[in-house]
Amino acid sequence: YVDSNSCAPLIFVLSPGADPMASLLKFAEDKGFSGDKFNAISLGQGQGPIAAKLIQNATKDGTWVCLQNCHLATSWMPAMEKICEDFNPEVVNPDFRLWLTSYPSDKFPVVVLQNGVKMTNEPPTGLRMNLLQSYLNDPISDPEFFAGCPGKELQWEKLLFGLCFFHALVQERRKFGPLGWNIPYGFNESDLRISIRQLQMFLNEYEEIPFPAIAYLAGECNYGGRVTDDKDRRTLLTILADYYCQEIVYDSKYKFSPSGNYFAPPKGDYDAYVNFIKDLPFSQHPEIFGMHENVDISKELLETRQLFDSTLLTQESEDSGSSSSGSQAGGAGSGGETALFDIAKDILSKLPKNFDLETAQEKYPVKYEESMNTVLVQEMERFNKLLDIIRSSLQNLQKAIKGLVVMSAELEGVAHSLTVGKVPAMWAKRSYPSLKPLGSYITDFLNRIVFLQTWMDKGKPFVFWISGFFFTQAFLTGAMQNYARKYTIAIDKLIFDFEVIPRETSDSPPEDGVYVIGLFLDGCRWDKKKGVLAEQVPKILNEPIPIIWVKPALKADLPDRGDYQCPVYKTSERRGVLLTTGHSTNFVLMIALPTDKPVQHWIKRGAAMLCQLDD
Repeated sequence: YVDSNSCAPLIFVLSPGADPMASLLKFAEDKGFSGDKFNAISLGQGQGPIAAKLIQNATKDGTWVCLQNCHLATSWMPAMEKICEDFNPEVVNPDFRLWLTSYPSDKFPVVVLQNGVKMTNEPPTGLRMNLLQSYLNDPISDPEFFAGCPGKELQWEKLLFGLCFFHALVQERRKFGPLGWNIPYGFNESDLRISIRQLQMFLNEYEEIPFPAIAYLAGECNYGGRVTDDKDRRTLLTILADYYCQEIVYDSKYKFSPSGNYFAPPKGDYDAYVNFIKDLPFSQHPEIFGMHENVDISKELLETRQLFDSTLLTQESEDSGSSSSGSQAGGAGSGGETALFDIAKDILSKLPKNFDLETAQEKYPVKYEESMNTVLVQEMERFNKLLDIIRSSLQNLQKAIKGLVVMSAELEGVAHSLTVGKVPAMWAKRSYPSLKPLGSYITDFLNRIVFLQTWMDKGKPFVFWISGFFFTQAFLTGAMQNYARKYTIAIDKLIFDFEVIPRETSDSPPEDGVYVIGLFLDGCRWDKKKGVLAEQVPKILNEPIPIIWVKPALKADLPDRGDYQCPVYKTSERRGVLLTTGHSTNFVLMIALPTDKPVQHWIKRGAAMLCQLDD
């Protein structure tokens, strides 16, 4: 604020998990700009003209205006740029200030950014710093608020500490990537603030602590309102249940982690809690998140991949700059052209002919009692389309290198991807989801074609390679349909049951259902002797699971065995997009796996199965 003047806007560059509005409102109050002297508006559809009028009035009256979420009003940004350019120190009241908040956006006016005072408020890193910030910030730091539950100080202070600890955990889990959350949510201080106020309100209004109500408001509304993935919601509510419970209040030895390094401190005054937090370890062991120590390796691999991806992006912009000023028909400079031509030639030499769909349809016609015939033909159609794209793009690239055709932007993209060993975006658009590098992707792609070709030549396999399908859900529906038609049961009364068979191959198919193989466990492993989920071996991140017998059964006949409902994803990224068919581009199905530990243990571990690994 000291560096600013009435003509230079103050810009908050937002980051997930940080919300500067509460601090700004408090600062405005301290400076005597509260009430009518401070106007805040969240930009969006139709808010532009209102904001312009507010600024116009404020420049005359010498009040403050805050425009929130500028990144959401991209169409109004040029108008805002013009308003900021027209600021004149002779006309504008010296007390006037314009505050802007925005996530990083390429649509934000560069001139405003250059002339303004830029600030960012990153969420604190580490549980200790996160807890400390919660206790040093409003409203907890207000002595009147902290003492706001007369007669129920023990319950209030213990649950308050639990809530702040939960807030720190859900923010810190983000750094573990998909093992923490499938989608990295921007939980921030406003979620914590409203949950704290509701907690105090409910404690004051009820004799007994209404745990279901406070858990619902925090887990489903305040924090849960941001959560769009149902597996993430399950994780969130599981973590919250550890901190919104009777034990945290009445059990003085209640521990947050098995080692006992973290626990709810004994009742004390405000300063005692702050000092307790300051004595906590600077770095935290994965056990406090309910995770295995291997998660640190996963985190470091994720960070390394992000670093290299960012480095390649800078390389890309350099290449595009040099190619636009240099030759038009040269994708990768004369030195790299030979290597590029050889890569294209090598891949083309490995590609088989397209599947003969007519022969496939004759051999495997549409039959009422065998839905797998349709699944096979549809899969072949999908792979033919992808084969065509890969083949034609590589042939055109070879022609472009020779100078026979113009190097289009798409071909240039293919050339760059082949040079750095990535799957070209042109292929990825029509491909099944995959995070593999180019070499592994081609090997995997050829294996899938061999799987379908063997099925066509030798008949239906005894064990299906579930990872080899383009559209896995069609295969599962086919298995369910076969059972429903065989026993004339309505398909909506059926559900899949699962059994892990402790072997890798089978000499015969099951009587009902299908045998599948090709899945990898992430965040856990399979104990073949006991037939249950077990902890990972140190330094081994993914282990294959043996054959799984996927057998349809009547929903009514299936007992609740207390199994862990393990989600299956196509790639380790886990997050996907919901298609018009109602299926996710990444999530496949839930498989029930036996466990001798509580189900919550594996939920916090982020345990899942993957159809393919990243290498």
